[in-house]
Amino acid sequence: MASSSATAVPLTREQVVPSRKRIKLPPWLEVAKPRLIPLLLATTLGGMALTEGWPLSSPRLVCTLGGGALAAAAAGVLNCLWEQELDGRMQRTSGRALPSGRLSPSAAFAGAVSCALAAATLLVSGVNCLAAGLSLLGLCSYVLLYTALLKPRTPQNIVIGGVAGAIPPLVGAAAATGHVGLGGWWLFALVMVWTPAHFWALALLLRDDYRAVGIPMLPVVKGPLVTARAIRRYGWATVIISFLGVWALPEGGLLYGLLLLPFNGRLLQMVERLADEPDSTERAKGLFRWSILYLFGICLLLIFSRQSGAALFDLQLRSWIASFPSGFSGISA
Repeated sequence: MASSSATAVPLTREQVVPSRKRIKLPPWLEVAKPRLIPLLLATTLGGMALTEGWPLSSPRLVCTLGGGALAAAAAGVLNCLWEQELDGRMQRTSGRALPSGRLSPSAAFAGAVSCALAAATLLVSGVNCLAAGLSLLGLCSYVLLYTALLKPRTPQNIVIGGVAGAIPPLVGAAAATGHVGLGGWWLFALVMVWTPAHFWALALLLRDDYRAVGIPMLPVVKGPLVTARAIRRYGWATVIISFLGVWALPEGGLLYGLLLLPFNGRLLQMVERLADEPDSTERAKGLFRWSILYLFGICLLLIFSRQSGAALFDLQLRSWIASFPSGFSGISA
């Protein structure tokens, strides 16, 4: 009975993310999608923390994060431009800056080009060409690969198109060392498998909107049951891959692994609950919100594990584990 009542009234995006109701952004800022940028910058920092170049100097850190934020803003504006007609057809999005006429397409395009040029200039001059190239690759993959090519054509759009959101760790690694090592590729892979479960939880809540305009999101094409099962598979894959960070970190990996346990336990609890009750909007909403906190938490753990105290704890724990065989042999003798 609780489940049926929960699904009687579809949730809007504003109900899923309450800050959208409380804060009204100016049109030029709204199209840049600033709410998405902090998580992208967090994974950029995570990519940095996975390298021997951590910590970065303040100027290089500021240039990397500033350039990444500008590139993400440009991608957001271009996404809004591409989907302007689509947004105008949905009641939920018809009030956005472009379809409502509060911002002209020419002004938005000029802003996107300016942000992209500023991002490239900042990253090339203050970081390196590899970081700049990767950042612009992320921009192009979001706009061209995901928005233009995959989103309107396949329910697996976010599985492949998720590469755009997974590029910031590579940017962070490149900024720290001038190349992308194993740690950067590990975090890239983690974000890739995290993305479908995160996004499909939101798509479950907004599937009526996607259905109305013909966007083939997985919940629209396959329904909640299949989507919830897919979310569970990707949730378990996320947990498994997240533990590989124990070896990807240059130091502090054991502490990271221990602190990761409650994060993964909660994630698995929520994906299993959704799998048990795939029509529950409350469980989908809870998983969507937690998945955001989960990825922020992973990046925080990576940074925390690179502190000197964490490295010392790691050494002591390894020594304690290594002492077990000799202790057991003494007892058996």
